[in-house]
Amino acid sequence: MILGRAEAPPSYIPVPKGPFAVPPVKDCEEVELSLVLPTFREALNIQPILRLIAGTLKAVPGLCFEIIVVDDNSQDGTAQLALDESVHLPEVRVMRRVEESGLATAVIRGWQVSRGRVLAVMDADLQHPPAVLTALVQQIRGGADLAIGSRHVAEGGVSYWNLGRRIISRTAQLIGLIILPEVVGRISDPMSGYFMLRREVVSGRLLNPTGYKILIEVVARGNAAKIAEVGYVFIERRQGESKVSAAIYFQYFQHLCRLRLHFIQESRLIRFCLVGLSGMVVDMALLYCLSDPGMLGWGLTRSKVIAAEAAIVSNFIWNDLWTFRDLLDGQDTLARRFRRFLKFNAICLMGLALNLVILNILFNWFHMNRYVANVAAILAVTMWNYRVNRAFGWRSSH
Repeated sequence: MILGRAEAPPSYIPVPKGPFAVPPVKDCEEVELSLVLPTFREALNIQPILRLIAGTLKAVPGLCFEIIVVDDNSQDGTAQLALDESVHLPEVRVMRRVEESGLATAVIRGWQVSRGRVLAVMDADLQHPPAVLTALVQQIRGGADLAIGSRHVAEGGVSYWNLGRRIISRTAQLIGLIILPEVVGRISDPMSGYFMLRREVVSGRLLNPTGYKILIEVVARGNAAKIAEVGYVFIERRQGESKVSAAIYFQYFQHLCRLRLHFIQESRLIRFCLVGLSGMVVDMALLYCLSDPGMLGWGLTRSKVIAAEAAIVSNFIWNDLWTFRDLLDGQDTLARRFRRFLKFNAICLMGLALNLVILNILFNWFHMNRYVANVAAILAVTMWNYRVNRAFGWRSSH
């Protein structure tokens, strides 16, 4: 059900690039900032927060803005109260969703119907101080692609949080650094729900967040080159009921894991290494069967050549079907595949020569265990194999 002038598009993924079926804000030729307020049972807070936000943004020189309230069918009248407030604040628009729920998807819905060159989100429960919006706007105008309100930088804090809640918050951040360091490591407050970004950071991007937090999704899948952080003190809720629960942290953990798997699938190097790991198993098993004194007892070099060639065949099959599959572009005829195999085999045999040198030095000179030495030799040539194969082995398939 739509209560205001905002209309929901049929799907929330991805954020569209083109125009939207939403009329411009009155008296504005071009909207600079679109701020989304996701709400659920915020009847006691919605009108005060709208007035505070509007007063803050009106004081920013030259800023044309809109405030989009996206309500998840609250039964306490939140949406209607926001709509009532829009009579006095024409910048306010209201959307009520009856078939979807969830804070993160509400944010994307609001962004989809927005007009602004800059997108933003904040909580509607008065825990995010509206005065910080001014500093966030300044950061964006100063060249930042993404400006984040952070509790963990200078001038930031969490007011009256008890020790347990502080530990939980920091633990969540630590878990994020362990699971997704390349994303969480870029920001100090990964669970912040208070930020602004340029529209082009997410335009055309596939956004599919889990649960209540969307910032990690934006950082992970968006293209924000320059990130700025502004400290703010998180204020304890005064009215209404808190939405914080153990489920939020569990969903945060799920989101991290899903993004980790996504990056593994998207990273060609990681796929190449996983394939190489499977080839290492083939290599080690055959090396054991052929060279171990308790098995066939063949010479180490002859055994290694046979084991390595079997691993090369296995690796080629998986790399062709998985690692470099998107580069084939229909070039998967038997003749082309055979030519790719010859290239792959030649490149890997060059790597094998280096592998053999390292293996024999470690085994014969340093008396290292043959299997440990073999693993060390394989790891030493993996990156070389990847780069050369990426540049030449599948180049004809671009």
